[in-house]
Amino acid sequence: QVQLAESGGGSVQAGGSLRLSCTASGYSNTKKWMGWFRQRPGNDREAVAGIYSGDSTTYYAASVKGRFTISLDSAKNTVYLQMDSLKPEDTNMYYCAAQRPLGVWRAGDNYWGQGTQVTVSS
Repeated sequence: QVQLAESGGGSVQAGGSLRLSCTASGYSNTKKWMGWFRQRPGNDREAVAGIYSGDSTTYYAASVKGRFTISLDSAKNTVYLQMDSLKPEDTNMYYCAAQRPLGVWRAGDNYWGQGTQVTVSS
């Protein structure tokens, strides 16, 4: 059974930084996309940042490019999201997502973490 254990998140003032981490267990697929989505109540879940374990290709949403950095420790099966220069509009529930076998990561064909709240105050 695949499990994604998230940590990090919390509250910070605008301009501040936070780091999220997510460790996958029970997941034998060594080449996969992992990363983060975010969602506000009533809105669709959107991909924020992802990384492919096969060649470290990354994806960033335009709204976070240049401010967020995703990285992967393959030995630990852990993905990190460093969030700098945070803005109030980054306030969201953030979900760790690991690609299901044959799934399309950005389309949401993923295993999901339970979510962690990020709140940025102005």
